[in-house]
Amino acid sequence: MAAAAAASRTAGLLLSPRLLIASRHLQASASEGSARDASTSFIHPAAVVHPDAAIGQGVSIGPFCTVGASARIGDSCRLHTGSHVTGHTELGEGCVVHTGAILGADLPGRTIIGENNVIGNYAVVGVKCQDLKYKPGDECFLRIGNNNEIREYCSIHRSSKSCDCTVIGDNNLIMGSCHVAHDCKIGSNNIFANNTLFGGHVIVEDCTHTAGAVVVHQFCHIGSFSFLGGGSVVAQDVPRYTMVAGDRAELRGLNLEGLRRNGFSDQEVRSLRKAYRKVFMPASSSQSNFEDRLAELEREIELLESPSVSYMVESIRTSFDQGRRGICKFRSWNIS
Repeated sequence: MAAAAAASRTAGLLLSPRLLIASRHLQASASEGSARDASTSFIHPAAVVHPDAAIGQGVSIGPFCTVGASARIGDSCRLHTGSHVTGHTELGEGCVVHTGAILGADLPGRTIIGENNVIGNYAVVGVKCQDLKYKPGDECFLRIGNNNEIREYCSIHRSSKSCDCTVIGDNNLIMGSCHVAHDCKIGSNNIFANNTLFGGHVIVEDCTHTAGAVVVHQFCHIGSFSFLGGGSVVAQDVPRYTMVAGDRAELRGLNLEGLRRNGFSDQEVRSLRKAYRKVFMPASSSQSNFEDRLAELEREIELLESPSVSYMVESIRTSFDQGRRGICKFRSWNIS
């Protein structure tokens, strides 16, 4: 059976690079199978578990853990020494909470964490936001999907208003000391390297990648398959498929390596490069302004037949909608 499982994982990796993160979590789950197979839960005598807490089957709660009255711990979860689950917090099946992590807070609202998530040492997830507009007593919410790895010392805050919610999707790797502020919307299959900091209301789509020590200004949008270079300070939107770097971050071309790793065809990449050059790299700096070049691209029916080009154009256009911040600056290289 072990050989069959290994073969299955290998086949999955060959089928699509996008499954790498999910596969990593499945491997971790398999290695912890003995704890999950238990039909009864283990609670260490030194743990403090409120009698009203809902504890699933096969749960392991280590010494010096605390579990609050409104907490719900799903089947096969493991709470390591000195971890804490408080407030209205739901922990899905198969989650692992490492030493010192704090999940939830005694606040109105709710923190919902899906299945097979790993919460690292001393991470703080689902606590009150750092927005001065938050009014004590207001409900605030956080929802996290499945198969995420949230590493040590990360902080993820609840929403600042009862009508909003901080959201994190599935299969994300959030490395050590990252921060996700109130009301952020994070998609799936993202990789955030250490010390990536997202201000409030930031939207990150799917399959993005940040290098270390990246700072993203509040209300910015980060498009799918984009890459943010190390040490970047991102103060405006990053269009889909692009790469930015610097303080303040500027467009540096397409994220060609990311596109290759995520299975984009040569034809798709050629179409994206042609579209990018038309808008951001005109043959002459006096040829036309940015708006004219973008409008000209929108009239290129043949290029727009590529869904990727259409998505990139849409990403650029919507960045200039009312209330948005526009896109990161770019240099109009003369390629004549």
